[in-house]
Amino acid sequence: MEQRIGPSIQPLQGAAADPAFVPGITGPRPDEPEETAAVDAEETAEAVTEEEAAEEAAEEVTPEEEPPADGPVFEAADRRARIVADARGIRLSLDEESCDFRWDEIGAVETETARFGKRFTVTVHTPDRRWYPIEIEAPARARFAEWESQLDAVLDAYFEDDAKAEESEDT
Repeated sequence: MEQRIGPSIQPLQGAAADPAFVPGITGPRPDEPEETAAVDAEETAEAVTEEEAAEEAAEEVTPEEEPPADGPVFEAADRRARIVADARGIRLSLDEESCDFRWDEIGAVETETARFGKRFTVTVHTPDRRWYPIEIEAPARARFAEWESQLDAVLDAYFEDDAKAEESEDT
């Protein structure tokens, strides 16, 4: 009969002992000759300039961008967050993330001011019961009234709630 001497734990195989064992992760590439590296660098530079040219052309011709309409615009921003409401809808931005809502995608817009502090919160509610809040830090509490009136003017001009829609359909 054979008997083992030592621990009954099997030695770890794979990624625990060798990082190159993980599928999808490759080890360092061997050094390439200088000529090949120079050709690759030139091709990469040409590809980058072509991509930049394509991006600039795309920015110049954007069919979705409309010239801003003559009407009220609400805009508030701080160091991280930004909200813009105009004829196209409401755009919320926080750091690098942003979302756009057309007026027909919005069920309600709610504003709230902090009891203490200088935070102005705008929440966009959609008809599918989702909400998207954003907080803007005001330079002073006196800006709250100004922002409220500007946002109300934009909502009165562009936002058509269900009651107004039903009235216009009945007439």
